[in-house]
Amino acid sequence: MTDPREQAARYRARQQARETASDTGDVGDDAGTAPTPGIGAAVDRAAFIESAIQVAIRRGDFDDLPGAGKPIEGLGDHHDPDWWIRRKIETENLTGLGPPALLLREEDRELEAQLDLLGREVDVRAVLDDFNRRVVEARRQLLGGPPVVTSIRDVDAEVVAWAERRARRAAALAPADPISPGRRFRWGRRRGR
Repeated sequence: MTDPREQAARYRARQQARETASDTGDVGDDAGTAPTPGIGAAVDRAAFIESAIQVAIRRGDFDDLPGAGKPIEGLGDHHDPDWWIRRKIETENLTGLGPPALLLREEDRELEAQLDLLGREVDVRAVLDDFNRRVVEARRQLLGGPPVVTSIRDVDAEVVAWAERRARRAAALAPADPISPGRRFRWGRRRGR
């Protein structure tokens, strides 16, 4: 069901387009196509759009929109030409995107947790060697971007720290009251026999 005001605005727009076409002599080609709208049609199109907006407001189509009555996020902040990329990365929770300097900083913060998931010293050394190689490559600034402030990790010191953390976790998981060697359980014996 269409609104009568909307129908009237469409009718006026069509009438104006016909009048403009007959004034300029542009009545279309032989195939019966519509003439090209002129300036008058653009004015009527704007009037039609405005009336359609007013009808939608009266119907309540714009009521209770998300963010209504709240300040616009980021308004008044400094101009960042890449604001849309940053927002997309935040909203979609994307990882692995960005300049190497920023990615290496993030990886540096999470490196100990990543190393703690590994079970062998050889794997820990391989991960640290790969990390140090990528830091050196990023410092060359071949791709441009912000400066790399992430430092190279000392592989031997990190392996020692990894082993200490691993030993602390093993000690924390050990039972608090181990069974003494002299105390034995005898399964299957019943009392009274």
